[in-house]
Amino acid sequence: MRERKGIFHKTDWVMIVLYLILVFLGWLNLYAASYDEQHNHIFDFSQKYGKQMIWILAAFLLAMVTLLIDGKFFSQFAWLFYGLSMVLLVLVIFEGKMVSGSRSWFSFGGLQIQPTEFAKTTTGLAIARYLSSININIRKTRTLLVLALIIFLPAGLVLLEHDTGSALVFLSFLLVFYRAGISEKILIFFVALPFLGVLSLVMNKLILVAFVLLVFGFYFLSTRRTLRIIMTISAFFLLTVGYIYSVNYVVDHILKPHQRTRINVLLGKDIDPKGAGYNVNQSMIAIGSGRVTGKGYLQGTQTKYNFVPEQSTDFIFCTVGEEWGFLGSLVVIALFIFLFIRIIMVAERQRSKFSRLFGYSAAALLFFHFTINIGMVLGLIPVIGIPLPFFSYGGSSLWAFTLLLFIFIRQDSYRFELL
Repeated sequence: MRERKGIFHKTDWVMIVLYLILVFLGWLNLYAASYDEQHNHIFDFSQKYGKQMIWILAAFLLAMVTLLIDGKFFSQFAWLFYGLSMVLLVLVIFEGKMVSGSRSWFSFGGLQIQPTEFAKTTTGLAIARYLSSININIRKTRTLLVLALIIFLPAGLVLLEHDTGSALVFLSFLLVFYRAGISEKILIFFVALPFLGVLSLVMNKLILVAFVLLVFGFYFLSTRRTLRIIMTISAFFLLTVGYIYSVNYVVDHILKPHQRTRINVLLGKDIDPKGAGYNVNQSMIAIGSGRVTGKGYLQGTQTKYNFVPEQSTDFIFCTVGEEWGFLGSLVVIALFIFLFIRIIMVAERQRSKFSRLFGYSAAALLFFHFTINIGMVLGLIPVIGIPLPFFSYGGSSLWAFTLLLFIFIRQDSYRFELL
């Protein structure tokens, strides 16, 4: 008879320790970002750091419960979780509370829940479930269309909530598709689209179309020319040209004025240091003032006097840069990178295709949030307002990231139960 294993048997403690360190450092920086000399007790639950402490304890409980659940549970009910999250995304459009211009929050007394954060995890479950099904080939058109539907359904609903930043996060699942075997050409095409979008805003479109024509022409001449390939190349070329000419329309007529202004400021088309560029300018000042070793914990003047708006949420990394300096920032970034590498390593040792692909979903979502958040804080990309995992203030994002990571940790330990 096979000996029954405990829930912590073969649990990957490396990921758990990295998670605990990041959550602890996140709380320390949140305390500094919202520190008030009149409210300096760490158990003051009227302050953000006090509320975050409650959410952290709830996240630990959620993590424990996730590790107790049967390993087959998440794959068996993946579609149910995905469907429920889509229902919540629809409901929040009509019943949600407006926060910072986005109707994406349910309010229950003093508690606010953002279903978008959990929809990212359930979408990862649905993708892993679909791609791990029998007779699914990601290189087939039908499979790609289903995957596009799985992604664009929640992304479209989030756009209806006027939360553009969160909608863009769903593009991170391209990494999962790459691991599942999608054609490199298709991946390169979609990765190149953001660069084409930027170029279409800053240069003559006819010149850009001519350059694209040269690229497609070179590929056409260097490959075997069958009717199917000719039609495929022609279709992608026409889509690319249409995309180039549609970017300006999207920016001018679909994006909100403040989003349009942020893009123009980043591209140097507008100079607005006291308006749309204020957050980023103050952010870079705060990070730069930390220099090599930082000003010291709770000694950041930009932080203490609230020069950077949203410093406890989207711009929490400013506190790291100002008070801990370059070296402290490097430590935080290294911890995140170690976590990403560990997730990928663990994903590659999975026997179950579902577990492996969900691991890549976890890595992709966390990496996208990390890269975009720090990029916007440093002024490298437009401010789109997405949290830094385990650092930014808020229960929804912390719980969703905790659930995302610990579902994968549970899937990893479940592989030993299959022996």
